[in-house]
Amino acid sequence: MRQAVRRLPSSYRRPLDNIAVVVEEEPSREVLDEMELESEDDLLGLYTGTAKGEESFFDPAGHLPARVIIYRGPILRLCRTKDEVIQEVQDTVAHEIGHHFGLDDDEMPY
Repeated sequence: MRQAVRRLPSSYRRPLDNIAVVVEEEPSREVLDEMELESEDDLLGLYTGTAKGEESFFDPAGHLPARVIIYRGPILRLCRTKDEVIQEVQDTVAHEIGHHFGLDDDEMPY
């Protein structure tokens, strides 16, 4: 995971200074239900937090920092080699950082 993040372009690494990146084994049933997904293999990562541009001075203080969650199990089941895992983690982290900047899935830059 660290190797994949280090290989990200600097424009994607810089925002990580303010975002917690965590690895979880599998997405919870609650998360899958909320996202209307049937299988844990349908979710490789998740962004939680307030997207840039949606933050407000009037937001309550003390809310949790933004997080990018990488789901280890689905990525390992999807990929066949170490290089594929590294690439998928990079792609997933970049995708979730896109959500931090308010991009929808169809607006991602790749």
